[in-house]
Amino acid sequence: MGENRKDELAKELEAVARMREDDVGGLEALVRRYQVRAVNTAHLIVGDRALAQDVVQDAFVRAYERIGRFDPDRPFEPWFMRIVVNGSVTAASRRRRRVHREVPLETAGTGGGSVEAADREPGPHELAERADLRMRVLEALDGLPPAQRAVVVQRYYLGMSEVEMSEGGSFPPGTIKWRLHAARKKLSEILRPPFFAAAGAPANVGTHDDRTTQGDHDERA
Repeated sequence: MGENRKDELAKELEAVARMREDDVGGLEALVRRYQVRAVNTAHLIVGDRALAQDVVQDAFVRAYERIGRFDPDRPFEPWFMRIVVNGSVTAASRRRRRVHREVPLETAGTGGGSVEAADREPGPHELAERADLRMRVLEALDGLPPAQRAVVVQRYYLGMSEVEMSEGGSFPPGTIKWRLHAARKKLSEILRPPFFAAAGAPANVGTHDDRTTQGDHDERA
């Protein structure tokens, strides 16, 4: 582990300890560290930047209130991001019942941070291809139920394992596995290679590591 990483973890542990002592300064430090990533995550699920910001603000408040339940021997980010994801699913479900998505698709991943990082300055053609890919991916995500959208974001944007995704929640790994299977199958019908492979998902979408039990198949989101 690099020195920078060790220093970041030490600062995070210190911030958590301050929160456990009811010191709001600890929360402020974690807001600075995770706000951009949390808003991007919520935005991918709810499809609205302002709503995503509200979800994340509420998630930080909840984290502060529930910090006594957090195990300081475990990483803070997966625990906090589960709060963000759960709040996003609830908000997306409510919004889905009220209105269709109206925000411009090209705004995803912006606002203080980028979902993708570039090692070099892309040319006009590459920028156009990225914009088209981003639009297709977001349109496809928008066609999924909020719970399936959430597992895709957790797995492929946050890089969480199925076990991490199920910890602290009400759904076992088998249910998470089935939701991923169903979501990838639906996305594969909308996104044709090379688009879906370029988005970072397995090229053999819908077939990789999707062996589930009959009980898991019965738990559909």
